[in-house]
Amino acid sequence: MAPSPRALLYRWYVRRLSAALSSAPGRLPRHVAVVMDGNRRWARQAGYADPSIGHRFGAEHVDDLLGWCAGIGIGHVTVYVASADNLRKRDADEVGHLMRMIEEVVSVRLSDPAHRWRLHVAGRLDLLPDSTRDALKLAISETAGRSAGLELTVAIGYDGRQEIVDAVRAYLEDGGDPERLTPDDIARNLYTPGLPDPDLVIRTSGEQRLSGFLLWQSTQAELYFCDAYWPGFRQVDFLRALRTYARRSGDAEHLPR
Repeated sequence: MAPSPRALLYRWYVRRLSAALSSAPGRLPRHVAVVMDGNRRWARQAGYADPSIGHRFGAEHVDDLLGWCAGIGIGHVTVYVASADNLRKRDADEVGHLMRMIEEVVSVRLSDPAHRWRLHVAGRLDLLPDSTRDALKLAISETAGRSAGLELTVAIGYDGRQEIVDAVRAYLEDGGDPERLTPDDIARNLYTPGLPDPDLVIRTSGEQRLSGFLLWQSTQAELYFCDAYWPGFRQVDFLRALRTYARRSGDAEHLPR
């Protein structure tokens, strides 16, 4: 069946906006971080009896995000999967379902030799079930040798304030002098050592807060809030976030509306 006029218009607009952004690479973020919010609300809206099915769609949608980023030249992506608070307070069945999605979708797909992204994990792995922790560690090991310059960080069991506490503690335990402590000392001991700070933080679902995500790293980042729930976050929504970033970062009036 031939695509509808609306679908054709959407494809044309995506190509036009993507081409315009690609022509101004200096105004694209190097590192995009995403708070992937709204999985369960999307599932309810879509009519699923079990809203936890939204976590599967959300996990599978990470692949789409990585494809969009690689296609436009963004090589660093961080996704917020679950906070430490989520793991402690959410219903055990929901947490268990989310962990299975991490094991069966994210870790398995990243371990595929055809995948080009290298995996990093930010957070407290000791808060995760053994099977999830082992799956992530295996994926980290299997992707470590990739050299495409594509770096994915999964924030899971994560708490931004605890990360800063842990960084200071690590500095002191390594013999650091508290009187000589600098921001660089803290940065070297965060969960994300050696990775660039995010330039753009996107949160889906209409919520306008960071929820403890990359508190230290995102102090200079642009923030973009989108009403779409994460599984329904489209490529055009992503491109509009990049367009907003480009306009905030400099002269980008040539970009299509």
